[in-house]
Amino acid sequence: MSFPDLPPALASALAARGYAEATPVQSAVLAPEAAGRDLLVSAQTGSGKTVAFGLALAPDLMGEAARLPPAGAPLALVVAPTRELALQVKTELAWLYADAGGRVVSCVGGMDPVAERRALLAGTHIVVGTPGRLVDHLERGNLRPEALRAVVLDEADEMLDLGFREELEAILEETPAGRRTLMFSATVPRGIAALAKTYQRDALRIEAAGSAGPHGDIEYRAALVAPHELERAVVNLLRFEAPRLAMVFCATRAAVARLSGNLAERGFPAVSLSGEMSQAERLRALQQLRDGHARVCVATDVAARGIDLPELGLVIHAELPRDPDTLLHRSGRTGRAGRKGVSVLLVPHPRRRAAERLISAARVAAAWGPAPSAEAIRSRDAERLAEEARALLAEPPAEQDA
Repeated sequence: MSFPDLPPALASALAARGYAEATPVQSAVLAPEAAGRDLLVSAQTGSGKTVAFGLALAPDLMGEAARLPPAGAPLALVVAPTRELALQVKTELAWLYADAGGRVVSCVGGMDPVAERRALLAGTHIVVGTPGRLVDHLERGNLRPEALRAVVLDEADEMLDLGFREELEAILEETPAGRRTLMFSATVPRGIAALAKTYQRDALRIEAAGSAGPHGDIEYRAALVAPHELERAVVNLLRFEAPRLAMVFCATRAAVARLSGNLAERGFPAVSLSGEMSQAERLRALQQLRDGHARVCVATDVAARGIDLPELGLVIHAELPRDPDTLLHRSGRTGRAGRKGVSVLLVPHPRRRAAERLISAARVAAAWGPAPSAEAIRSRDAERLAEEARALLAEPPAEQDA
């Protein structure tokens, strides 16, 4: 489905970014029955939901005008669970509203609160932030809520998982009673349903296509390995698949440090993400991945929350996830925005039964088999060389200068 009528400034921004067709969640929030209503949306990460709620906010922010009014007290507030996700949302909304004169300010932990205060006082249209920092700015009077027309809770289930219920309630209590409230969540557990009942009015429930189950663009595999062969299996998978970017999940910081160091010694440009890292270290690691200076990210579950790397093609579970939701959250780092991805569970032989129960509970179908062997890797390398040779031969010769 193509995008319905939009303000020209937003339509041109979408066209410039190559958006021709609306994703299911974008179509759903722009449907006539959703206009002006509170929304409770089940949508997975990577489904295009940031652009979806950006477009859904347009009538609240712009009305019938071609451009936004002069920046002052914020008109919309977006709350996200992690710094990384908040900064990604800010970037997305900034380009979406650039032609409309939009000003977007972020307020996240780990950044300079004085600089954020100055940005807020200078005037803005949209504020994007993490719960704790937003509460701090509200309490200090830096963030003025009186003009807010809409509040978005992005990845609301993760915010509850991370223990932000009190902060979310404090934020919602401070915002005008007549605001729109848009809640986006991969799942709607009891806590989200209670939050929606308390703070939304006659909310329209939307289940975007594919959001009730696992991603359709992810191929799941389970590889049986000897317990002492786990690290070699990770290396062989990276060599066999040769993805542009890969993420390897471990259960502890110590395991992350050990595996990332060993991968680097074997010649893989790898970075790590774990809970004790500073914000500057995390941002530097993510930038290395985006710039192509690193190809593998080894991470713990909490450290990887809210990270969006569109070119991530492979997720490896070096240690089994603790529950089905963790399996789906980890795997959801790949297969995003229409791209295909692969999620591989490395299963020590003694834990096969536990892995089968985990996969069944997550409602995914996984193909079982061994980890790639050295012979399989050599065969795949030969195939790639042959493909590259055919591609070179198929290229027309370059024209010679006269």
